[in-house]
Amino acid sequence: MNFETFLSDFNRAKANKKSFVVVTLVQTQGSAPQEMGARMIATSDGYFSGTIGGGKIEKAAIDQAILYLKEGKTGSFFKEWNLQKDIGMSCGGVVSLFFEIHNLAKIWNVVLFGAGHVSQELVRVLLRLECQLTCVDSRPEWLEKLPSDLKLTKVLASPMESFVANIPDEAYVVTATMGHSTDLPVLAEIFKTGRELPYLGSIGSDVKAIKLRQNLRDLKFTEEQVSSFFCPVGEPFGNNTPAEIAISIAAQLLRIRSENF
Repeated sequence: MNFETFLSDFNRAKANKKSFVVVTLVQTQGSAPQEMGARMIATSDGYFSGTIGGGKIEKAAIDQAILYLKEGKTGSFFKEWNLQKDIGMSCGGVVSLFFEIHNLAKIWNVVLFGAGHVSQELVRVLLRLECQLTCVDSRPEWLEKLPSDLKLTKVLASPMESFVANIPDEAYVVTATMGHSTDLPVLAEIFKTGRELPYLGSIGSDVKAIKLRQNLRDLKFTEEQVSSFFCPVGEPFGNNTPAEIAISIAAQLLRIRSENF
């Protein structure tokens, strides 16, 4: 497997939101079924992609990878096997395998409601980080403007609040829709369903924040709920351009994440 193919498969494995193991053949002595540097990816379900030689050696490596995942191992491990004595192959070579465990049990999920100017910038900032993004909007033309990336899921939903039930557990949520009238239903639905999120923020000015919180009080939400989200969203720096607002939001998301993880 060449590096480009491996990188594509590696990103695909991460996008599946399941833990996986990269197995690399790092050393051989005598007869071996593959060249040094051969790689494969295994998940808790078994084989995913690549090859380190097929047959018994590959099955043994997959079984070992699954065992590491079941035991909750993290980090990396070396294994040296005599192909004849340890695996039961007819060739008598010795192989050393390097197992790199990518434990995605705690994925940083970020959900953006709205694909407008600020979200266009924010998505591009967050795609450089280790997170899984979802962007929800009712306007297909704005979703199409977003980059294509395995870490980004674009969701066309009308009304947008209909997606609230699908927000992943422990997700960080930002509402940056077309305005107050479309942010309010999303926030109300989140509070109505009793979702407890580690981060919830809504884009807007101080004036919008006052109006939004009052509207939520009028809808009979508790004071604890009304005061539980960031609005204005983002750290208090930068100007009002979409790019700088996006950077301030990303900074706030990172700050809260560092406090929670």
